Formats: sequence, C-alpha cells, structure tokens
Amino acid sequence: MGKMIAYCGIDCFECNAYKATQNNDQALREKTAAEWTIAHNFKFTPEMINCTSCKGDGVKVGYCSECEIRKCASGKGVVNCGACGDFETCKTINDFLVQAPIAKDNLTAK
Repeated sequence: MGKMIAYCGIDCFECNAYKATQNNDQALREKTAAEWTIAHNFKFTPEMINCTSCKGDGVKVGYCSECEIRKCASGKGVVNCGACGDFETCKTINDFLVQAPIAKDNLTAK
C-alpha cells in the first residue's frame, strides 16, 4: 500500500483514526483514545476517533477540522505543505514538524 499524505505530512494510511473509520473498528477507536489521551494530555473518547482524511469530505478527527495548516494549504491549492513556496520559512508547519518528524520526512521525500 502506498501513502496518503495529509497537508501537514502525516500519512493517513498509518493513522489509527483513519484506520478505525475505514474498518469501523471500535476496539481500535478505544485503544487509540486511551493512547492519545496520555500522549496529548487531552481526554479523547472513542467517539472522537473518526477521520476520513483532511483532504476529503467527511468527519475529521478532533482538531483537524479546525487545523490552520489544513486551512492554509487547502486555500493555497497545494497538495501538501512540502509543495508550498513558503515551506522552509513557515512557522506554523515547522513548529508542528518538531513534534512530528516523520511528517517532515513525508513532506520532503522526492
């Protein structure tokens, strides 16, 4: 299977919220909610663990529906932030990538 890279560089195919939604997997929703609650210091519930990807129509997981990175990239019409002329100097994406280095690899892969 290939990759489905979100605007921010996260691979949706590797995201448990996307997987749980695609497979209607309640056990994965519950497991992910518990893990993300600890990792992000925010109370996630299994009902929050649903996502159809930031690029498509449909439900977005948590903050992704309001994400400034998503709004900016979509508004600029770029496939992802790595294709944006402002990528190197953009504080918003670069602050995010400090927390998600794998996303940077996805955005800079040729």
